[in-house]
Amino acid sequence: MKSSARKVELASAADLFSTEQERQDAKLEKVQNIPLSELYPFPDHPFSVRDDDSMKETVESVKEYGVLMPAIARPREGGGYELVAGHRRKHACELAGLDTMPVIVRDLDRDTAIIFMVDSNIQRENILPSEKAKAYKMKLDAIKRQGARRDLTCTQVGYKSDGKKSVQVVAEEAGESRSQIQRYVRLNDLSPQLQQMVDDKKIAMTPAVEISYLKPEEQELLVETIESEQATPSLSQAQRMKKLSQSGKLDEDTMLGIMSEEKKPEVDKIVLTSDTLHKYFPRSYTPKQMQDTIIKLLEQWMKKRLRSQER
Repeated sequence: MKSSARKVELASAADLFSTEQERQDAKLEKVQNIPLSELYPFPDHPFSVRDDDSMKETVESVKEYGVLMPAIARPREGGGYELVAGHRRKHACELAGLDTMPVIVRDLDRDTAIIFMVDSNIQRENILPSEKAKAYKMKLDAIKRQGARRDLTCTQVGYKSDGKKSVQVVAEEAGESRSQIQRYVRLNDLSPQLQQMVDDKKIAMTPAVEISYLKPEEQELLVETIESEQATPSLSQAQRMKKLSQSGKLDEDTMLGIMSEEKKPEVDKIVLTSDTLHKYFPRSYTPKQMQDTIIKLLEQWMKKRLRSQER
């Protein structure tokens, strides 16, 4: 008598660590074990591969389980393959002492490869502002070129067939606002030294965007001024330098005058909206009545706290 029990298949490790779309793609594509020496980095790859704690964990995982998710590459004109996704995995394989790694080879054009490369990395943790800046610009330019080719009836380059501007497409897919994408892209106009200061959190994002409008020689002068004054520009200082630059009046003396100003200490503010406060007060209460009641309650709380400390 034949057994009626069905054969049960356990999910592989690759299935557990991949998306449904990737699993469907893998069924249609062949995974090859390619020598690491034949895998080349993506040209102008914006994401650095760092030997940090995360890389150590990846190396240990590769040693124990192998590479769970194949890298994605495309044929290279000069021979070998160009990595589209998998730069960290390749480095982990090198550190783990492996000679090959599993790769899916796809025949992708340059712009499609750029978009895939950015999308595969942009949601990672600990991405530097300068890396996001380069990545978003690369994807933005790629979508614009695709839009120009695919929608020749559109009056402006940068629109896709659904009518969205390329910057809006990038923003929606990255989970960022359109203005935030534009801010990141502006960082590409900073000198390498100023970009490094943004990455090191010495210069905040909003002042950095204003500084990006300065001419290259003015940015060089700003780096020297920052070093001499041991101070980085605030948003107000950056905005004034931008305005002076645009009017042709920014020179060494005016920049030094702005950067040598004593900055006002930042005051911590607590903002309570009326919608929040009205949950705890009668609708008839005016803002002044609410304020008086809050102060009175805080005074009572402080007295009670002092009494408890004296015991």
